[in-house]
Amino acid sequence: MYSAQHCFTPFKSAIDSYELPQRFTFPFYYEPHPLCLLAASELQEYLTTQTDWQHNFGLENDSNKDADTAKTAAIGKMFGVLIVRNPSGQLGYLAAFSGKLAEQNLLNGFVPPVFDMLAEESFFHGGMQALNQLTEQLESAQNNPDIARLTAELAQLRSQAESELEAIRAQIIENRKARKLRRASTEKLQDTDKLAELNVQLGKESVAEKFHLKATKQTWDTRCDEVATQLNALKAEISAIKATRAQQSNGLQKQIFAQYQFLNQADELKDLNQIFKDSPTQQPPAGAGECAAPKLLQFAFSHGLTPIAMAEFWWGLSPKSEIKQHKNFYGSCQGKCQPILSHMLAGIEMDENPLLTNPAEGKSLEIIYQDEVMAVVNKPAEFLSVPGKNVTDSVYARMKAQFPQATGPLIVHRLDMSTSGLMVIALTRDANKSLAQQFIARTVEKRYLAQVPGVVLGEKGEICLPLRGDIDDRPRQLVCYEHGKHALTHWQVKSRSNDATMLYLYPHTGRTHQLRVHCAHHEGLHLPIIGDDLYGKKANRLHLHAQRLVLNHPVSRERLTFEVDVDFNQED
Repeated sequence: MYSAQHCFTPFKSAIDSYELPQRFTFPFYYEPHPLCLLAASELQEYLTTQTDWQHNFGLENDSNKDADTAKTAAIGKMFGVLIVRNPSGQLGYLAAFSGKLAEQNLLNGFVPPVFDMLAEESFFHGGMQALNQLTEQLESAQNNPDIARLTAELAQLRSQAESELEAIRAQIIENRKARKLRRASTEKLQDTDKLAELNVQLGKESVAEKFHLKATKQTWDTRCDEVATQLNALKAEISAIKATRAQQSNGLQKQIFAQYQFLNQADELKDLNQIFKDSPTQQPPAGAGECAAPKLLQFAFSHGLTPIAMAEFWWGLSPKSEIKQHKNFYGSCQGKCQPILSHMLAGIEMDENPLLTNPAEGKSLEIIYQDEVMAVVNKPAEFLSVPGKNVTDSVYARMKAQFPQATGPLIVHRLDMSTSGLMVIALTRDANKSLAQQFIARTVEKRYLAQVPGVVLGEKGEICLPLRGDIDDRPRQLVCYEHGKHALTHWQVKSRSNDATMLYLYPHTGRTHQLRVHCAHHEGLHLPIIGDDLYGKKANRLHLHAQRLVLNHPVSRERLTFEVDVDFNQED
């Protein structure tokens, strides 16, 4: 059992001059408190110099690890620090990592997991052993050579049956034609008795042929059914094993979720099954409860430590699909952590949720072009294109108020809230239809201005990385070659300085956060746009601006060009 002293770390540096926060950190969007920055720097120093355990983070100093570790695929890790006050009034911090580290759940100096599935006495091992046995049975049943043999035999029998039956049917047709000729020749003789006798004979022949076809079909059906019965028995065995494995897997999963029990400051205890019962899927996502933030808070509440502030940072190489920058701070994820932390932080006074405040308050929306059917506006940064869940002020709302006589949906395309620049507004339904068709057909020319830190090599190029939403952490996007949608961006260097590059970006497609991800991802430019608080670091603003827009007028069809430059260092 871990004690508070085991994980509580006093600050190495003097902290008398630090002012404590008045409220706890809003975990999903925050600026790290100075005490969190200090705690993080001390933890990062430990990660750089420690020799207690080995983990390949994909950093340069990891190349000195032993050969076995070097063979392990590099994987970065999210770490968290929680500033706490112990019962004696001393300030210090707790440290945690998400998931496992160095293939372990328990490492000296870090808080333990809420539930340790790797513990020898854990029921998890017995449950997994039973599932593994069922998996072996399933693989053995699926690899039974009789399945392939019987499948091939059944296919051959059915093919032979169809061939023979088709031959009989063809012969019946020929015999029917022959009988018709015999009847016609007899009718010419006008011999009534002979014709009657012939009709009886022809009828018997027809009936005999039908009986022969039916008997042959029954014979083949019997042979096929015998083989199909054997094959279906083997398939039923596979289905039964699958059903048993699914039932045991679901039961083990619920049993595991029940072990992840979380406290809050009121000592209310809820497990994952209870916390996620009202979620859309009604069950926790994979990995829920293993993130650093819930671990930290659970340890604090269960050991009488008072939470003061919290921060989480990424350490190591970025994952292949998502974008995490080494040493950057990130908010807790929405899908896994939001329901858990909502319970754990209930009753604690926190910093304001920025999503509940209007980012456009006090900002004006400049109209740079207007006629009877359309308008073009220059949207400021941190200004919604359309009403959000909590904030209605937006380009749409402003245009609706300014053009009350307008018909149709007004909005033709959108810009991210943090992106500034040109948006075209349709004032009539016909104009909206015409402009929307141009965007769909990709005849609209769009050019963005972006500033990235560092020097971009080369003068121009293209980035083609398919994108999809991160279901566990919206609105973030992932690079996904399996389920992502095609996304293509062309780029061109506009200018360079010693520490930054100004780029022209030309999106061929219009995926959510396309330009931001294509710049930040390691398979793209590997340079997040300055001020990108989702994929890079926060600055005065996101240095991304829709600078040029070329389209056809919805009525006159005249090709129109609009341009508005920006000074990224000047506030809107």
